[in-house]
Amino acid sequence: MRVLVVEDDPKLGPWLCDVLADVFGSSDIVRTLDEARAAVAVRPFDLVVIDRGLPDGDGLGLLTDLRRQQPSPATLVLTALDEPAKVARALDEGADDYMSKPFSPVELIARARAVLRRLLLDKGAIVTIANMSYDIVNRAVCVDRKPIMVPRRELAILEAMVRRVGWVVERSTLELAAYGFEDEIQSNAIEAHVSRLRRRLREARCNVTIRPIRGLGYVLNDE
Repeated sequence: MRVLVVEDDPKLGPWLCDVLADVFGSSDIVRTLDEARAAVAVRPFDLVVIDRGLPDGDGLGLLTDLRRQQPSPATLVLTALDEPAKVARALDEGADDYMSKPFSPVELIARARAVLRRLLLDKGAIVTIANMSYDIVNRAVCVDRKPIMVPRRELAILEAMVRRVGWVVERSTLELAAYGFEDEIQSNAIEAHVSRLRRRLREARCNVTIRPIRGLGYVLNDE
């Protein structure tokens, strides 16, 4: 799962990014509307957290761009403007939820989970393949109904393949899933992560296979 934070505050922005990354995995931060539009144009996001008071305009202006995307991400608007009319406008513009500053990490995570759950409900938030199940909202993997621990980057790679089960997932797609815009990626990083992920699933007696497709990427199937 990938989150985009659109926040220009030099302290709040990185804090939001860290809190959300701890729960949902990869998280990127941008500071203006223009940077946000550039980010969503090149990378799909599951959740976009948007501040209204940005240097180049009202963050609500981004909602129109996000509604045009298929699939469109969940959106959570943050602002110090908590008047009822301001809240109503944000929701009318297409925001899934609205939070007034200040707020606690607990409330932030709860609201983010709620909007993601609503977004994914019709798609099926839990994907089952053979004897493995993957909960997209809670980012939990179970084999034969027993949870297994998977590190963050391996989990992001597994999720990217679970969302495209039976199809070839290109190496570049896995890099986008596992790494942020500013992360440095080693040339063999994806291969190393996939190798460890395979071993982890094999040790859990998981009946799925991750097969390399030479020159393209990987495909996940049941055995």
